[in-house]
Amino acid sequence: MENKKQIEQYLSEIKKICDNISREDIDKVIEILFDTWKKGKQVFLCGNGGSAGTATHFMCDLFKVTIVNGKKRFKVFCLNDNIPLMTAIINDEGWDNLFIEQLKNLYQEGDVIICLSVHGGSGKDKAGAWSQNLLKAMDYVKKHGGKTIGFAGFDGGAMKKLADVCIVVPFNATPHVEAFHVVLQHLIAFRLKEKIIEYNNNEED
Repeated sequence: MENKKQIEQYLSEIKKICDNISREDIDKVIEILFDTWKKGKQVFLCGNGGSAGTATHFMCDLFKVTIVNGKKRFKVFCLNDNIPLMTAIINDEGWDNLFIEQLKNLYQEGDVIICLSVHGGSGKDKAGAWSQNLLKAMDYVKKHGGKTIGFAGFDGGAMKKLADVCIVVPFNATPHVEAFHVVLQHLIAFRLKEKIIEYNNNEED
């Protein structure tokens, strides 16, 4: 296939995602995170593989992009960034418990977890079922009075059923799903900063 044809195909597929993705679910995620900021609660993020990179990027943007001088800031942490801690937990407690073991140290009632997974925790490969560590972390937060947010693709998988809200990229290809998760996290982080500015302006009036 010629490059130009492949480029046009990929971009047209991305446009299809833009046309079909749930605006309502994006709105719900923004409002949950805005409420979390107002209450001063913590946000935890996690993912595996490429989604781990997006979780780190999302954490960075929630931490930095949303800063409004003189105002309180987001309390946000990424659970897949500390390699020595991660390998220690995996070695002692197993892959499935990678994120839940960290939450046992850090989580407080009312906090939020954002889990990113292309297949939403459904499907399996050589190592068994995918992303069970994410589903266990999400279940832990849900059972302890927190909010759960999922970012998935394909049909949303198990994560769509478990999360309070799950933004599903409606496309059956990993490159498209992972790429669009980055688009979404930028949209959400920059909208949150706007809402924080609007909120503070209203408070001062």
